[in-house]
Amino acid sequence: MTQIKPSFNSVKQARLADAIVEQLERMIIEGVLAPGQKLPSERELASQFNVSRPSVREAIQKLEARGLLNRKQGGGTFVSEDSWQNVAEPLFQLMVNHPESQFDLLEFRHALEGICAYYAALRGTETDDEQLAQCIDDIASVKLTDATIHTHADAVMGFYLKMAEASHNAVVLQVMHCLKPLLQQNIEDNLRQMLRSLEAQHSVFNHRKHLLSMIVQREPELARQASHEHLAYIEETLLDVSRQTTRMERSLRRVRSETK
Repeated sequence: MTQIKPSFNSVKQARLADAIVEQLERMIIEGVLAPGQKLPSERELASQFNVSRPSVREAIQKLEARGLLNRKQGGGTFVSEDSWQNVAEPLFQLMVNHPESQFDLLEFRHALEGICAYYAALRGTETDDEQLAQCIDDIASVKLTDATIHTHADAVMGFYLKMAEASHNAVVLQVMHCLKPLLQQNIEDNLRQMLRSLEAQHSVFNHRKHLLSMIVQREPELARQASHEHLAYIEETLLDVSRQTTRMERSLRRVRSETK
């Protein structure tokens, strides 16, 4: 009996460029490569990946075509910020046009930052703890005044972004990056109201220190609770400021009426 000889299709080695694309994509998703961050040169990447420069160049071209990387003539290759900005921009304009939605955003922050705090306490590393502590120091180094609100808000936003990184949840981190313009504007608006109260400023700073201590002590539920209490205090403080402003405006109208 004649035995039929099987026919096999040739097996092609996976393209090196695709393997590089996959690794770079994973680094972007996990936040190892942050929006706006500059990549090493093609020569350095080729050395680190142990491949040829044409393979690196092909991988970069593919990621650039997908909008994940941007190449600047003579300036290098950067992780794109457009994907986050394109999502956040219309939302940002909506929030500007409807200031009352700032309280809606604060409510959303309860969920988002609560998750960040919980998983940062559950999964955080010593390196994460050190970086979060440095963020707290950065906030403390910027005295809150009219002139420093943006810088102070940037430092506060840095703390929340680092907390999202410490959660080691790629989706949470990407949502935080996507909403960064909205969140930072919300923080700035809140800080502007708190300029009137040194007590509120000290309380908010101490809340963040307590939140950090719960993360470092690996207490997920207590970390989430600390995040909720922090935001609840901010909400109550803003409502108090709003009520005081309303009373002052009412008093001024009364005075003007009496002087006519």
